[in-house]
Amino acid sequence: MPPRVALVTGSGKKRVGAAVADALARRGYAVAVHYRTSAAEAAETVASLQTHGVEAESFAADLADEAAVRAMVRAVADRWGRLDVLVNCAAIWEPKPLEEVTAADVRRHFEVNALGTFVCSQQAGLQMVKQPEGGLVVTVGDWAEARPYTGYAAYFPSKGAVSALTRCLAVELGTRNPNVRVNCVLPGPVMLPPDLPEAERREAIGATLVRREGSPDHVARAVLFFLDNDFVTGVCLPVDGGRTVYAPE
Repeated sequence: MPPRVALVTGSGKKRVGAAVADALARRGYAVAVHYRTSAAEAAETVASLQTHGVEAESFAADLADEAAVRAMVRAVADRWGRLDVLVNCAAIWEPKPLEEVTAADVRRHFEVNALGTFVCSQQAGLQMVKQPEGGLVVTVGDWAEARPYTGYAAYFPSKGAVSALTRCLAVELGTRNPNVRVNCVLPGPVMLPPDLPEAERREAIGATLVRREGSPDHVARAVLFFLDNDFVTGVCLPVDGGRTVYAPE
């Protein structure tokens, strides 16, 4: 029997996607590593995954290009003959004061974060529908879609759309094959920028209920939870240390 196969977008660089890819490789999945321009880093990720004794290969695609996304999903399915898990980790986030945000800024965020996630999930999900075993699609939103902070007016609407498309595709795909499930992770501070000023870092951590920074591994564990619990679909799960529910003074 061919190996179970996972495609993780945005897993070339050493960010959240790479941690998710590593967790799936440790579970025995063959991993398709997606990248846009970071070919060298993607090659390093592939080599690292192969140390777990699994197959891994990198695939390039601009997620704002529908044809490129369709070709990538088809190439992964052709390579292994199946696709069992898709995790949408690729995203862009560009801070800018509201006064400077243009329609082009909003459109670019929607094209990658919302539309890219939609087309990846649509194409991977339709492949899973063909498989008796179905499959799992995991999208990645953002905890702060519920309580957005300033400076990211182009970014947050695109992430808010991810929650809606998660529920939509859970229904669309699940009614075609009940073994296809779609869920969403809403991360909080799991990978603060290394150049973030210390005062801002303390503020972000202080705004959690658990009083500490998370890690990409926390997102990976949420993905594994969705993988293990086959009675969960259409769910958006905050992995945010309580930031969604906590409003500090």
